[in-house]
Amino acid sequence: MLRWTAGGLTADLDTPDDAPVTVRSLRPVGAAAPSTATATPPLVEVQALGHGRFPGSHRYTATAVGDRLRYAGHEEVGGALHVHQRDAVTDLRVTSVLAPSDGAVRSWTVLRAGSRAVTVQAVTSLVLGTFVTDSGAGVDDLDVLWGDNDWVAESRWHRAPLRQVGLPRMDPGVHHHLNRARMAVTTRSSWSTGERLPTGVIARRDGDDSGGYGLAFQIEHDGAWHWEVGEDRDGASLALLGPTDAEHQWTVRLDPGQEFTSVPVAVAVASGGLDPVSGALAALTRHRRALVAATGTARHDRPLPIVFNDYMNTLMGDPTTAKVLPLVDAAARVGADGYCIDAGWYDEDSGGWWDAVGEWLPSPTRFPGGLEEVLDHIRDRGLFAGIWLEPEVVGVRSALADRLPDDAFFRRHGERVVEHGRYHLDLRHPAAREHLDAVVDRLVGMGVGFFKLDYNIMPGPGTDVGGLAPGAGLLEHNRAYLSWLDGVLARHPDLLIENCASGGMRADYAVLARVHLQSTSDQQDPLLYPRIAAATPASVLPEQAGHWGYAQPDMDVETSAFTLVAGITARLYLSGHLATMDDDQLRLVADAVAAHRELLPFVQAALPSWPLGLEHDGPWQAFALSTPEATVVTAWRLPGAPDDVELPLPALRGRPLRCEQLFPAPDTPGTGTWSAGWRAEEGVLHLEAGATAPTARVFRLS
Repeated sequence: MLRWTAGGLTADLDTPDDAPVTVRSLRPVGAAAPSTATATPPLVEVQALGHGRFPGSHRYTATAVGDRLRYAGHEEVGGALHVHQRDAVTDLRVTSVLAPSDGAVRSWTVLRAGSRAVTVQAVTSLVLGTFVTDSGAGVDDLDVLWGDNDWVAESRWHRAPLRQVGLPRMDPGVHHHLNRARMAVTTRSSWSTGERLPTGVIARRDGDDSGGYGLAFQIEHDGAWHWEVGEDRDGASLALLGPTDAEHQWTVRLDPGQEFTSVPVAVAVASGGLDPVSGALAALTRHRRALVAATGTARHDRPLPIVFNDYMNTLMGDPTTAKVLPLVDAAARVGADGYCIDAGWYDEDSGGWWDAVGEWLPSPTRFPGGLEEVLDHIRDRGLFAGIWLEPEVVGVRSALADRLPDDAFFRRHGERVVEHGRYHLDLRHPAAREHLDAVVDRLVGMGVGFFKLDYNIMPGPGTDVGGLAPGAGLLEHNRAYLSWLDGVLARHPDLLIENCASGGMRADYAVLARVHLQSTSDQQDPLLYPRIAAATPASVLPEQAGHWGYAQPDMDVETSAFTLVAGITARLYLSGHLATMDDDQLRLVADAVAAHRELLPFVQAALPSWPLGLEHDGPWQAFALSTPEATVVTAWRLPGAPDDVELPLPALRGRPLRCEQLFPAPDTPGTGTWSAGWRAEEGVLHLEAGATAPTARVFRLS
């Protein structure tokens, strides 16, 4: 057995001579190792043409190549464990890389063809038994949590027993085969979070009361991916993959000596805590912070700025000099650090710009004195200037579409891929990259210091340019996009970048490791934002989660505060018609900015939890952020909710704590009175809202 300890975790790997390498245990340092051996699936599974699976099924934990892999040695490289295996039939060499992080392990697989060519249809980045400790938990005892993620309906988490979502009971002793069923979660094409989140949790069902084991994981890829849970002879197993042949039209042929590296994934484990779901996601939060700090292409060591963006429920893609300048002045007055001009700044077509974009030249009609006049005004008010850009698309009516070569675009069967009136640039091609570099460099030269990079189309399964399978072409573009981002930030190290894709449709930690801010949603209805905001910290760092705060002049004070609350304990992303607000309305927005700024250092260090459950969908919404010194609770009361709610905070049980209301201030004119009572012996915060819904507050326990 090989034991490896790093990143706060201990992994036990079996390395037999007559079977593949397997992970027998993955646990926090100091937790007890399993006292009995269990059969776990191979560390790596490889589906290859001519070899397939046995028995035949949809699962990726029964491949013939994976079953034939044999241990060929291991080594430590830069703190990471490299485990080498070989398949004697295909001569395929396989290396599993386990890299330590803070509270987690990152993993990926490197394939190298030996003396024979191999066509790979799928390869796992990691396979492990879900609970290989002495918890005594079998499949019957386990719940899985996963997140649906759709446009304006992001971060909708669900929790269900594994037996109810894909793993029916069967008797392998009678049928002589393992259970062929699976619980599978897949996202297709280039919106990595356009259907589902690449994050999940598996937890013991009774762990919330008695303490238990939780496993959280994420796939760190900006394109197509797949994860699944299956049942083996001794419990459940988890397989994490990038694109596959069956789900994504991905294959790759490796000639002798050629290599392929799978997408990275990360797993984090919690054991013994009162809430294993929050415990495992807290560990994954620590890993995300370590990943962001280690990526190194973007400077994350600066104070986090507060940005005003003129799109949401405000200009809605119709900026002009006359409309922008008053908003700039108002944004500066409430304390914003930057102003971002959103979509439409290039539009010379009376709003019909959607299928004509690509050159990214300022509109002289919209800005008669030039865009520079507006950018100068923003900087003169002490703000940095930002601008919206959708780099990967070229409209079918754009002149650029005829100037760039065909191979600079996604194509299939010789035809350019068209989606929603746009072509899709292929950033593997130097002409595509040169065009985008010139656009960015020109705008930076004009004084732009912040880019909101949007992405509003999906190009189907990918591109077959270069003779590749479409999914393989897409994967190469995904990696080229990350390389392009790295190049932009290397040339302009002070640049700030927001990641957006119709809101939160590409919110993965391949991209988020590189950028500063993530748009969480395009949701325009403030009543539908709380559930998104409450659940977002499960998949996005709170200090990267840009929640819209779009208070408006026609809102009453409670409703305005309600729209601003979400950003206080994340990243407050301001919008709204501030220029027509009265002094009292502007003062409320300024109070939100001040409360948010005061909390930002706390937010950068705090870990999330969900007193009502991550999967909770009700008229009360809440989440908490905690450090050893304090816990900050954000709570929303929606229409139809009872007047009061009890929020269990078991980690704080027995501690005498003081509760204070942070936002809105208790003496804010026009707001109702909330009462907050901390019952230390029970570990429960009781809130009673003395205000008509919708109403929301931020409290601190310390």
